[in-house]
Amino acid sequence: MNAILGISAAGGMGIGTAFVLPEEEKIIPQKKISHDDVASEWKRFEDASRIVQEQIKKHLATLSLDNLQHVIFETYQLMLTDPIFIGEVKDELETQLYNIEHTLAKKVKEYAGRLRNSGNDYLAERAQDIEDVFGRVQAELLNLHPFNIEQVPDGVVIVARALKTSDTVVLSKRNIAGLVLTEGGVSSHVAILARSYGIPAVVGLDNIANIVHHGEQLIVDGDLGEVIQAPDTATLVRYETKIAAAQKYILALRKFRDKPAQTDDGTRFEIFANIGTPEEAQIALEEGADGIGLFRTEFLFMESAQKIKEEGGVLSNSISEEAQFQAYKQVLETMGNRPVTIRTLDSGGDKLVAAKDIPVLNEKNPLMGLRAIRLSLFYPQVFRTQLRALYRASVYGNLRIMLPLITDVSQVDTIRGIARGVQLSLKADNIPFKPDVPIGIMIETAASALISDCLAPHCDFFSLGTNDLTQYTIGIDRENPAVAPLYNEFHLAVLRMIKSTIKNAADANIHLSVCGEMAGRRESAIILAGMGIRTLSMSPKQIPVIKETLSQFTIKELQNISSRSLY
Repeated sequence: MNAILGISAAGGMGIGTAFVLPEEEKIIPQKKISHDDVASEWKRFEDASRIVQEQIKKHLATLSLDNLQHVIFETYQLMLTDPIFIGEVKDELETQLYNIEHTLAKKVKEYAGRLRNSGNDYLAERAQDIEDVFGRVQAELLNLHPFNIEQVPDGVVIVARALKTSDTVVLSKRNIAGLVLTEGGVSSHVAILARSYGIPAVVGLDNIANIVHHGEQLIVDGDLGEVIQAPDTATLVRYETKIAAAQKYILALRKFRDKPAQTDDGTRFEIFANIGTPEEAQIALEEGADGIGLFRTEFLFMESAQKIKEEGGVLSNSISEEAQFQAYKQVLETMGNRPVTIRTLDSGGDKLVAAKDIPVLNEKNPLMGLRAIRLSLFYPQVFRTQLRALYRASVYGNLRIMLPLITDVSQVDTIRGIARGVQLSLKADNIPFKPDVPIGIMIETAASALISDCLAPHCDFFSLGTNDLTQYTIGIDRENPAVAPLYNEFHLAVLRMIKSTIKNAADANIHLSVCGEMAGRRESAIILAGMGIRTLSMSPKQIPVIKETLSQFTIKELQNISSRSLY
């Protein structure tokens, strides 16, 4: 028996035999070509890309529109037709005059490297997507036939250096017991899908595909970030007992879906859901959500509604006002009178959202650059279009507008001025809207937390984004294996900023919620509740878990637990 420690990417426990995915070895030829060969080489690239697009199209036909994998494969389609990246490849081919296989490999490596070195977790995870989708094009160019993921049987633990995003379709088709990977992070598509399907996943395991043997029995403990190789009988029985208890617990949680969230002595809480697509609002309702605490609108810009088209070399604009309006309306109508907090575009620095009205900028550090509200204010027409769609949808439900990455009072005042202008334009067009839609902000930087007393008089509500707040405050990239153990949401500096924000919101009598990862985890939800938070927003599947957790304590007990964390 051998216990191997890694990083937890998805919780839960699973037992199964190891299915080690074979490594694909691509030998990329490098040879000079003549100017006369450019046209034929480019045609080979276009033909290979077209084949991959057809393969992805077939995958899409098997997936429902509300399936997260459908969003991922649509994103892959955008990558394959991205005129900026494709243009770079073509320029390289025409100027350097090397065969298309070498040219493509060079440009993919360069771009993936820029993403990994961007300092932005999301962009770093997209590097693997770029390598995946254009790796498929490369395989077509080389006439390689990689391992067919459909050959993975039911009940196994998948072991690999990395699981390509395009191969994650197997997660929804097979009863996978666990994922054990060398590469990947908490915010990767693979990890997100694993959590969605309830598959335990451990990543950051060096050379794991050579350490574990095909067909060997494995235990995957996604809660501890541990993989147990060839477990002895006692360990196997112990984990079988744990898994049976966990399954029983999941069934018992169903009764909390329709119950209000409250402590044992009756203190009430609001439990909201974080969603990324309109379809997820229905899932939130089914899990017992009191409302939507965070609707991430950037997914609308990244999905098919924000498709980038090349028409005579000219990019199309981003998602239209009408398309946004329909999406916001759908969520509001689904939730009825329940509050729906929609965050304005929180993006920037990512080629995938490039459009005529949001040009791509090559930033050295996108995490600190033109992103979120800064991007919206830099391209005000895009922002006005989004606000028009939001105000138009406001008459269909209980809307709240949330602004990301606010760091200064002047930003809020500027945005309120823009909002008043949007309202005047709607009034002139005889379009109905609610003029008193609350406007609030994310508290997700040290700056906004420290001046939350100054920001509060200008805002209708606060929402703590604990993921960025933690990273910005203690300067730790949680996706970097070398420093990931130092990432700590319970760091005293983070907790003190949260406590200060709670006090300042209470003094100003404005609503405060938490929509970061802390809200959806048992141990951190307990701390937040004891600190005074009464609204928590999380992944829909975590709602019954947090309701059940809060019901086990009195408010005094929660306060006592929290007080020990603040000193």
